Amino acid sequence: MSRPLGVGLLGLGTVGTGVARVLLGKRDALERRIGRPVQITSVLVRDPSKPRGVSLEVPLVTDARAILDDPAVDIVVEVIGGEEPARTLILEAIERGKHVVTANKEVMAKHGPAILAAAAARSVSVAYEASVGGGIPLIGPFQLDLAANEITSVVGIVNGTTNYILTRMTESGASFADALREAQELGYAEPDPTNDVEAWDAAYKLAILASLAFGAPVMPEQVWREGITQVSQRDILYAAELGYRIKLLAIARLVNGQVETRVHPSLVHQGSMLASVDGSFNAVQVEGDLIGSALFYGRGAGSEPTASAVVADLIALGTSAARGSRQAARHAVELRAMSQLQSRYFLRLLTLDRPGVMAAIATVLGDRGISLASVVQKESVVLGDDVPGAEIVLTTHVASEAAVQDAIATLRHMPVVKTVGSLLRVHE
Repeated sequence: MSRPLGVGLLGLGTVGTGVARVLLGKRDALERRIGRPVQITSVLVRDPSKPRGVSLEVPLVTDARAILDDPAVDIVVEVIGGEEPARTLILEAIERGKHVVTANKEVMAKHGPAILAAAAARSVSVAYEASVGGGIPLIGPFQLDLAANEITSVVGIVNGTTNYILTRMTESGASFADALREAQELGYAEPDPTNDVEAWDAAYKLAILASLAFGAPVMPEQVWREGITQVSQRDILYAAELGYRIKLLAIARLVNGQVETRVHPSLVHQGSMLASVDGSFNAVQVEGDLIGSALFYGRGAGSEPTASAVVADLIALGTSAARGSRQAARHAVELRAMSQLQSRYFLRLLTLDRPGVMAAIATVLGDRGISLASVVQKESVVLGDDVPGAEIVLTTHVASEAAVQDAIATLRHMPVVKTVGSLLRVHE
């Protein structure tokens, strides 16, 4: 009988527990697929005495060297999360000649090129399908199935937590705070939701996808990033009146030979495919010269979807398919500055309710070449000291980001404008 495929598991949290359950519960099926048994040799944990959601008859260790130095370990599965010590452990596993499977989007977004180069130097593979999209196959298709295409755009909803929050705000009228609390109670959001609601998670994932799509390294800090904390129920309501839903979109596009990368809340047409992606589901729409448009949709987070991607990578490595082993070809590509973006915009203002206010606002916009598509004055409001006010909702025709930001800076200092409530981009 062939020697078992030895798997050392780094981490036994939500994802690690899901991976262990699949490896134990599908032993026979995995052996048939790979051609030899899969055996968990040991698991790295912080506290071996902590109750677990899975019963394991293997050593729980607190020293990673017990796994990295074990000759019986063929593949190291990293599901610790966070940048360190995960990055260091991945590199040490590679140095010891072991294949690696990781679900770590932060590490792969920040250090992917260095990790893949180290793996190539040691003739081992690094597979990271689970780092983006949970159970949705994305990394493999970019590396293999879409390789004949010149990719022109990647647009997606890649964070289930924020999509759930925005869905609840849209469907139930919940405030951001209430929707976030509900997401936390259901386990969709962490006790500290900063990485999700401030769009760091989405930026990590977009950096990985953009690097694969355009064959050049894109770092997370090069992705323009805005979270959803400033999206209000009023924005949701007014967007719906205009025929839109608000989604946190991750967008990477090829524009005049430059790569544009950005993550921010966007208005999307209610009849579009992305507008119909609700709850904790994810979707990524890819445009290529040969395939046209393709949509990848499914459960983007959680124990089982992520475990599905991790174990699929294990199977690929175990059968020498090694879909995650190759490093994308690298060539020089210029990143496009956010100031060069051409987009339509949604703007909500709280102003004094008096003659000439709208004319003054229109002048500020017009002087910068910004043409208005629609203007709606909502119900009157009362400002401090019983001063009458008005809420104005504007949409523009296509304008430059630089011009819009300059106009916003001027509007904020105008005495008749009390608050710039929101500035959102419209995705066409």
